[in-house]
Amino acid sequence: MDAHTRKMAQFLDNDQFLETVGVTTKSSLQSDHPPCQDFTMSHLGPDNGLLVIHTNKTQDLLRVQMKKIQSKKVQTTEEWLRNYSLESLQLTLEHLINEGSFILNSRNSVEEIEFTEETVTRFESRLSEVIELYQQRIRWLLQDSRKVFGLIKGTKVGVVVDVSHMSYGPGLLDFQKDLLCLIDEQLCYKKQLYFLSFSTEISPLWESPKNINVHVLHEARQWIQQLKPGRGCNLLKALKHVLTVKELNCLVVIVGSCPDQPLEILADYAQQCMLGRKLQTHAVMYDCSNPASLAVLKNLAESVGGRYHCYSSKGENFDSSDVNLLLQESQKAEDLLKSIKGTFQRRIGGSPTSGIADVSIEFANTAPSNFLPKPPKHEGPLVILTSCVLVETSTDWLKTNGLKAKKLNLYQVLAPNAFSPVEEFVPILKKTVSSTVHEKAMMQFEWYDGTVKYIHVDLSVLYNYQKLLAKMVRIYEKRIDWLSVASRRIWGSVCERRLVILVDISVTNSMYIIHIQHSLRLLLEEQMSNKDYFNIIAFGSDVVPWQLELVPSQPENLQNAWRWVLSLQCKGSRNFMSALRRAVEVDFKDKDKHKSQGLYLLTTGIPDQETHTVSAYVAEVCRGFDLRLHVCLFSVMEDIDSNGIIPARYANPTETATAFKEIAQAANGRFHWFGEEGIFESDDITAIVSEMEKANNYSQKCAFLVESLKQRSVNHSVSPSIPEGDSNALTQKEKRRPQKLPSPKPTALSLARMCIKDSHGAERNASIRALAWRPTSAKAEIPPAQTIKEWPQTENKRKHTLRKQQEFSVSLFYTDKGRNVGTVYRKYPKIMSIRKSVPTVTLPKKEEICSSKEWLTKYSIKKLKLELPRLMFGSGCAHRKKTVEALHKTVSAKYCTIFPSVEINGVVKHLQFQPKELEMYTEQLEKVLQRYIERMQWLLSGSRRLFGTILEANVCVLIDTSGSMDPYLPDIMKELTSLIWEQLRKNEVRFNLLRFAENTESWKESLVEATDETCHDAVQWVSKFHAHGNTCILMALQKAFSFQGIEALYVLTDGKPDTSCNLILKEIERLRKKRDIKIHTISFSCTDRGANEFLKKLASQTGGRYHCSFGDVDGQLAAHRMLTERTDDEVDPVFPYFEGDDLKKLTQEVAKARSFLKQAKSLR
Repeated sequence: MDAHTRKMAQFLDNDQFLETVGVTTKSSLQSDHPPCQDFTMSHLGPDNGLLVIHTNKTQDLLRVQMKKIQSKKVQTTEEWLRNYSLESLQLTLEHLINEGSFILNSRNSVEEIEFTEETVTRFESRLSEVIELYQQRIRWLLQDSRKVFGLIKGTKVGVVVDVSHMSYGPGLLDFQKDLLCLIDEQLCYKKQLYFLSFSTEISPLWESPKNINVHVLHEARQWIQQLKPGRGCNLLKALKHVLTVKELNCLVVIVGSCPDQPLEILADYAQQCMLGRKLQTHAVMYDCSNPASLAVLKNLAESVGGRYHCYSSKGENFDSSDVNLLLQESQKAEDLLKSIKGTFQRRIGGSPTSGIADVSIEFANTAPSNFLPKPPKHEGPLVILTSCVLVETSTDWLKTNGLKAKKLNLYQVLAPNAFSPVEEFVPILKKTVSSTVHEKAMMQFEWYDGTVKYIHVDLSVLYNYQKLLAKMVRIYEKRIDWLSVASRRIWGSVCERRLVILVDISVTNSMYIIHIQHSLRLLLEEQMSNKDYFNIIAFGSDVVPWQLELVPSQPENLQNAWRWVLSLQCKGSRNFMSALRRAVEVDFKDKDKHKSQGLYLLTTGIPDQETHTVSAYVAEVCRGFDLRLHVCLFSVMEDIDSNGIIPARYANPTETATAFKEIAQAANGRFHWFGEEGIFESDDITAIVSEMEKANNYSQKCAFLVESLKQRSVNHSVSPSIPEGDSNALTQKEKRRPQKLPSPKPTALSLARMCIKDSHGAERNASIRALAWRPTSAKAEIPPAQTIKEWPQTENKRKHTLRKQQEFSVSLFYTDKGRNVGTVYRKYPKIMSIRKSVPTVTLPKKEEICSSKEWLTKYSIKKLKLELPRLMFGSGCAHRKKTVEALHKTVSAKYCTIFPSVEINGVVKHLQFQPKELEMYTEQLEKVLQRYIERMQWLLSGSRRLFGTILEANVCVLIDTSGSMDPYLPDIMKELTSLIWEQLRKNEVRFNLLRFAENTESWKESLVEATDETCHDAVQWVSKFHAHGNTCILMALQKAFSFQGIEALYVLTDGKPDTSCNLILKEIERLRKKRDIKIHTISFSCTDRGANEFLKKLASQTGGRYHCSFGDVDGQLAAHRMLTERTDDEVDPVFPYFEGDDLKKLTQEVAKARSFLKQAKSLR
């Protein structure tokens, strides 16, 4: 056996080392076992075929045996600390005091404790050893599979694996490799195993836990190698399944993305299911950088009393409950060791002494911050950097680097080639005439002031301009990156020359004092060396300034300030107003004599004083002076110390940010909101982002100009000889040119006939034929006059005629002199209005596929001439009264009392219908009303109930599959299947399907014909829907607009989009300039009025319809009652309030018909 083998053998028998890293050895369990033995082959048990003489195989065997011992007897950090904590090892201050001897000081009669040199040295040595022990265990925890998944306890282990975060490629292979290492290093030594993977659906490997053997491990390895990425993280469904397995005593949950369900639901369910069960829970976050996911998993593990472990392949956001416990214990030991060295002053040849009260008070009053983890070299001296960059706010920076400053404003570039349309008054024409040449040679473009100008487009200029825009966008991105790192991530850019820093040290910041100190350290090191004067004021309930007034920003002053910051302790509430007054009235008492002065507030919560009070004060003190207040809001989870003072006011993070934003605006300052996850909001960054959006807008407008020019070039290339406008003009001239007819003999009668024909058109030929005969004498009989119903008009003019032309009669005659012909035109007198008859109504029984608006243009009550007031009460039916002077009173007409009268809209009118005619009207109106109800039942049946009526021949249906749709998704998939077969297939509509959440996925890349095969395929695709993520409508609409040949989109969603509604409306308006596509919106189970209003605007803006499925069941019931019960009540049955356009318009028409019907029956 070589030296390496002997070393391994000694390592296996080194019980002391194994115990330090958490392994309980046989020697520690059996007191009769000797502490050290020579390694022999007998200790490995009976020969099972693995015992060989070869050295390499012996080493492998030793390695396997060692892993087996460690895996079987491994301890969690909590269990391990029961034996190796400072309390267990008797290394606390109380134990040290017990080792001293009490003496009475003869000089001041004070009781002291005397310690020998050996006692203190031994105690310090033991503390150093235990610190090394803690570090050794931490290193052991960060090796092999323990680094990725932590320490797995229990003998019957269930492993739940999330596959939603995986993607094909190296990431998937690394995850599978890590899982295989977990099996080989830890899980293979358990008694039973159970595996389950989940995304939207769950997939267990076995129905129940399996006992460990070679075949079971082989199946587990194969199952891991066959894992495939999924969608969604339905952790609740996985927990519901795995918690029914009662045999398990340890549950390992491996998650790589944020669960679909909120923390409250997951924690409540897990706590209820684990009540009374001894089930150890171990939550693992695998390679996920989302802070929300880390918080959910950590809180879930803590809620069930389990452990958590967060691993990142990049080394970021590493967190582990086991490691944290060791770090806290190690920090306690280090602080205790440091305090002992500082408290006990040794004397050569003597014994160190210390007062009991001093020692006890010092350790009892040790701040909690001393036990918090600190950054490296946190308490060391500052490393001051000298900045050579001119620091300025983004607003000032954009004055020299913005698009306007660089003369890259689009209107600046287009101005030399932009011309306004010219309008001048032409005296000859007696009207104002606009110029027309520019419309053929230039492009129309909307200017920034809303006017329209004509642009000469130079492609080379626009191309270079877009390249410069892209270059500026890259510069802006670099500026944002620069603002997001180092101290600027916390403070923004500190620009003023004279500064006062206000630091919030209220009691709610006790757990974040290290963060606050580190933030101040970064500021002092990186941004304070080039300032003139500065001061720091800390405030809780009391105001604690570092210096009485501003001091020069010199290195020694910066170092002194840092040492003072290290001594800060959190206490009290947030008396921000007192600190602000102190800074303004003392540090800036001469604010009118200096320039570039600033106050920087670092706080974590809302101040004690009311927001309007603070805003009014800062506005008053800053007005007229070069003094600004900038707010740096650190967003934390506040944890009020029960021993401290509760803050006077409390607000959630959003309300706090709103309040401080108002305060910063009142002081002409900037607002900066950040947290451990990053920057939430920053005025500096917002200004840069706004400039980038402006550049993007300019680039899009350039692309629009280029595309319009290309389109015009294509149109000109189709007909190069004749412009489009000229061809239309020629066609119109040809239409207007009168046709040449063969003329008969040039007699006077023939000329008159030709003149009348040319003047009045071919429709009056019947009146001319009477004059075709030749009279035998001058005293001929004059033919009878013919009635001309309407003057001849061209087809286009007839369409635009609003009023019916007056009827005329034309008579032709021969005069007494010669053969001349005369013409007489007679205008008929105006016909008095007469009583109208009830029209007979005929309505189609087959339903037409059209909107209610189109359907009612043909079959509304007005179109069918069944409006009761117009039909029964003419203009001559008004009840009139006249004042008789002789009687000195108003008297009705003579026969008014004979005719029945009724009040219509406040006016008394006489009824001119007979009872029989009223019955006819009632019969016709009931027939129309019944047809309306049948149409309403049709609209509320089948897939039309949810999706409305599909009108176009080329459509795309967009389905919202965000996380909020999860409860309704099965019903929606069923209705979508009905839509595919009932409307799309039956009407042979070319269609496509697209689902959207945080991303989009289309069924096909283009529209397809509705055949049996494609419909079956579409139904199969729909059946795989799952709900997860957010609602990204804009991305889905942009994707749908890219489909060729599409006419309309049908968008179904249940809520408001994640992006700005105005942004979506503007983007859709821009897209519709290129392609006129209608968008029909469908609101499903949405109670948010703002979301519904957005969907209505989107449909109205694009010429589509808004549909809402709310109230469909009540509407069907009301329609059924009206058809079966034949009720005459105007109110009962009550139709629900339909918000959808189709049902709303039809319901209004039904209400009008019921009102007329009730009124007509009352007249009888």
